[in-house]
Amino acid sequence: MRRKTTLLATALLALSAVLPVPAASAATEPEAGQSSITWAPCEEEPSAECGKLTVPIDWSKPNGETIDLAIARRKATDPTARVGSLVINPGGPGGSGVEAVYGAPDSYTEELQKRFDIVGFDPRGVGRSHPVICSASVYNQMPHTVISSQAEYSAWDAFTKKLHQDCRARTGPLYDHVDSRNVARDMDALRAALGEEKLTYYGISYGTLMGQMYAEMFPNRIRALALDSNMDHSLGVAGFLSTEAIAIEDAFDQFVGWCEADTSCVLHGRDVRQMWRDLRAKARSGKLYYPTAPDRPMTELQVIYNAALGTEGPDWRLLSEVINWLSGGPEPSWVPPLPGRGPVEGDTAELPTRILCQDYNLRVRNYAEYAFYMKISKHLAPDVGYHPYPIDDMPICLNSTTTNPPHQLKYTGSAPILLGNSLHDPATPYMWSANATRQLGPKAVLLTYEGWGHRIYGKDKCQTDIIDQYLIALTVPPRGTRCAVGTPEESLLKKQPQRTWPTDKQHW
Repeated sequence: MRRKTTLLATALLALSAVLPVPAASAATEPEAGQSSITWAPCEEEPSAECGKLTVPIDWSKPNGETIDLAIARRKATDPTARVGSLVINPGGPGGSGVEAVYGAPDSYTEELQKRFDIVGFDPRGVGRSHPVICSASVYNQMPHTVISSQAEYSAWDAFTKKLHQDCRARTGPLYDHVDSRNVARDMDALRAALGEEKLTYYGISYGTLMGQMYAEMFPNRIRALALDSNMDHSLGVAGFLSTEAIAIEDAFDQFVGWCEADTSCVLHGRDVRQMWRDLRAKARSGKLYYPTAPDRPMTELQVIYNAALGTEGPDWRLLSEVINWLSGGPEPSWVPPLPGRGPVEGDTAELPTRILCQDYNLRVRNYAEYAFYMKISKHLAPDVGYHPYPIDDMPICLNSTTTNPPHQLKYTGSAPILLGNSLHDPATPYMWSANATRQLGPKAVLLTYEGWGHRIYGKDKCQTDIIDQYLIALTVPPRGTRCAVGTPEESLLKKQPQRTWPTDKQHW
């Protein structure tokens, strides 16, 4: 049976390492200037419309240099029932809102599509909106992101100085203005350009941070904010790594419990935890190869990535097949790409991690501090070891300034805000949404999905209907509302998601 994870106790242990961070003072921002968007059929997806919105690189210098944000929309399918524009963001950092609009017919209910123009944008520094880029020749010199000695830490310290200098030269002044407070200002400019008096927004994962910043900065311009699978912007490096370790271990426990109970798991009847430990050990010894990439051995980090990617949907069946495959079994029904960072081809490489570095202080002073945090992670996640996402990103943030420092959220508006999370989310822990709800205050309500995976909208009817009704009619569920996993016929265990695991450009 599933091992019970003492989430409360381990959460208190993790968060005890985090010093309280003061709340940001509420800012009174000027009304964003009305800016027109010229719409035309998108070249890549003619059934959607595309346009551009011009915004200043530095919002403190509104008449200075500008960039164009890429915008896409699908107009409401029933103009007579139209409520307005619904701005969406799929997460990241690095996720494309434009591509989210392309896929909107498969991602949102028919009722929501009737009622709203669904509008997405590539945030500044991402995709089609002046991406943060670096020279591939420099990027490909990146050391292994798991650090094991002071000498490796020193190598990272030297490399990031070179990397940030190169990327700043390649990207231009935008390199220092990609944090989520700047994105929130862009969102308000988009709201005005769409002709909306107040913003209606649905953000997933890292997209919730943009929504949280908007709530702080523009509290009186909110119609509805639905924030699905939340970031917690109050966390320092210790709290960030520790809570992520708790979440990935819990998600792996749930997977192992499924394998023990369900005969459709190809590992049913076998010691899954021991098989997993053996794969990690074989990777550490340099003797494990990804069958489709035999030119170099897998790292332990790449093995651990599978635990995160396989529990996000979740797609437990595929995860069991991959573990079996790596252990010498048959090829999975669908072969995912080799996870984790790798060298890039061409002249340039995108670096969306720069956004994370400006929103969170993930820097460590030396290897001793880094090793201490890794020791805590391994204690909290004895099977998985650590969460691969922050570990893969953290070294890149050395020698990078956090321009939107972590802080306790403060919301002074009157519009209710709806947050949601699954209990067993490996990417954005449930406790992050609980903390964000508490920080936002009495107008914030948390919707709990008693299931698994990352993003709750669309998984089962209960929470999907609640989010729809909030966005459409501003109906807020009672505090403490919980949605159980659907019937066995509708359950994620029976209806596996599409075979698309997240990429390294979109962690949260």
